[in-house]
Amino acid sequence: MTDTQSPSAPLFSVITVTYNAEDTLPATLASVRSQTFGSFEHIIVDGASRDRTIALAQENAPACQILVSGPDRGLYDAMNKGLGMARGEYVVFLNAGDTFHSSSTLADVADAVMANDFPGVVYGQTDLVDAGRRRIAGRHLTAPCELTYDSFRDGMVVCHQAFFVLRRIAGYYDMKYRFSADYEWCIRVLQHSRHNCYIDAVLADYLMEGMTTRNRRKSLMERFRIMCYYYGTFSTVMRHIAFIPRFLRRRRLEKKLTR
Repeated sequence: MTDTQSPSAPLFSVITVTYNAEDTLPATLASVRSQTFGSFEHIIVDGASRDRTIALAQENAPACQILVSGPDRGLYDAMNKGLGMARGEYVVFLNAGDTFHSSSTLADVADAVMANDFPGVVYGQTDLVDAGRRRIAGRHLTAPCELTYDSFRDGMVVCHQAFFVLRRIAGYYDMKYRFSADYEWCIRVLQHSRHNCYIDAVLADYLMEGMTTRNRRKSLMERFRIMCYYYGTFSTVMRHIAFIPRFLRRRRLEKKLTR
């Protein structure tokens, strides 16, 4: 296991965006605090919450925590603020309710970083969990063993929370996209990554409670435009025809969870 005190050990910037997240933030805070690899900073960007979110973040806050709170222009504006403050060699977004899969996740990623000459992206699998942190299922898309720029032709094949990015190739989120800027950001990251490293393990637990179709249509339309821009219109249309069975499987899972 990588030695945190090694001069070549990476520093991770874990960025958490919150807004009125008193019910979901505690699990995220506990997950970050539990990491056995200590070379990280935890940046919490809050959108001027009116509940106990700030108080929860401040209680027993470790020295590595950076907390800012104030109005923002939405999720991606807050994420850009976090990127602007990040000092680490790698950044990863772990928003309120989401957690690292285990206390050794950062240690495992650090080992991969060191063994693979600081790749542009280190990534792995994601589990979907409920509010009790019980596993519901694996993600509807499985992260591929080999990840390239072309991989995202098939959609968001790697969950954002299991996508660790070398800070120097991580640009800011494009604010013209209101719902799918994370997808476009991942594509740009992969354009600039010389090589990527797959960890054959679950790295993140994604909170699925309260999954909603709110803004679903707008998000899909936005993602369609992004795919057309990067991969071409004809190719995107053909792939969307092939996506229909996958979309139906996902809808069935969502209906099952909301019963």
